[in-house]
Amino acid sequence: MHVIVGAGVIGSTTAVQLAEAGEKVRIVTRSGSGPDHPNIERVSADAGDAAALSRLSEGAVAIYNCANPPYNTWPTDWPPLAASMLAAAESSGAPLVITGNLYVYGPVDRPMTPDMPLAAPTVKGRVRVKLWEDALAAYRAGRISGVTEVRASDFISPKHSALEFVIPALKAGRTAWLPGPLDMPHTFTYTGDVARALIALGRDERAWGRAWHVPSTAPVTMRELVRRTARVGGFAEPTVRGIPGPVMYASGWFNAFAKEMREMSYQFDRPFILDSSETEAVFGLRPTGLDEALAATIREPVAA
Repeated sequence: MHVIVGAGVIGSTTAVQLAEAGEKVRIVTRSGSGPDHPNIERVSADAGDAAALSRLSEGAVAIYNCANPPYNTWPTDWPPLAASMLAAAESSGAPLVITGNLYVYGPVDRPMTPDMPLAAPTVKGRVRVKLWEDALAAYRAGRISGVTEVRASDFISPKHSALEFVIPALKAGRTAWLPGPLDMPHTFTYTGDVARALIALGRDERAWGRAWHVPSTAPVTMRELVRRTARVGGFAEPTVRGIPGPVMYASGWFNAFAKEMREMSYQFDRPFILDSSETEAVFGLRPTGLDEALAATIREPVAA
C-alpha cells in the first residue's frame, strides 16, 4: 500500500502510475478526491492530524508528500502538515518521499544542482527549506527509515503552470499573456516525469538522505514554449505578450496568487536552469521529450 497525501496534479499522476502498475494506493485528502481506479482508495481525512494519518499509513511501503497548500497559507499550513507526515513515517516505518521545488536555492547565477546551498531569501523558500531540514534531521536521528526530496522546476501541466493560461488562449485564437521576460532560458519539468521520479526514488535506498532533481528537458524560453505548444496542438501561430511588471505588481492587490508570486519573480528575470544529470546517471531515468510532454498535457483534463 502506497499512501499519497494530496490529489493535485502530482498526487493524482503518481497514484495513477502506481495503480496502473498493479500497486495498491491510498490517497488522502480533506475532500476524499482523487483519480477513479480500482487500485486507488480515496480517503477523506485531515492529513495534518498526525494520529489520523498514522492510522491510515499502517503497513504502507512509502508515504508521498504531494500536498500543496495555497501559496498565501504556506507559513501556517505547512508546519503541521509536514510534522504529521513525519509522524506517520515514524510510526509506520515507511520512507517519506517529498515533492520539492527549486525555491530552496533562491536567486542563482548558474544551473541548479542538488548540492547547492539552501539560501532562499523568500518566505516560501524558507518554508520549504525548513520542511526538508526537519525531515532530514528525523532521518539522521533514526526516527524514520528513509527520506528523499525530489525537486522539479516549473511544471508542464494543464494546471498550476503557465500552460494553464496558454492552452485556453491558443484554443480561442487569443493573445497569450505571460508574466516576466519571455526570452530567458527556463527549465520546465513534465509532471509525468515528476511522478516517475517519486516512485523510482521511493523504492531505492540510494536516494535516502538527500535531494535529487527530476529529469527535465533542455531549457527553452517562455516564448518558445508557447510556440511549441501551438505547433504540437495544431493551433494557429500564437501572439505572445509579456505582462508588464507594474501591472503584475498592481494585480497583487486584488489577487492573492499574484501577490504571492511577486517574491518569486526572480525566477523569470534571469536564466533559470535545472541540472538533472546526476539523477539520470544514478537511477537511469530520462525526461519525456518536450513535444511528447506538451501533446500529453493538451490531451489531459484539467486536474485539481
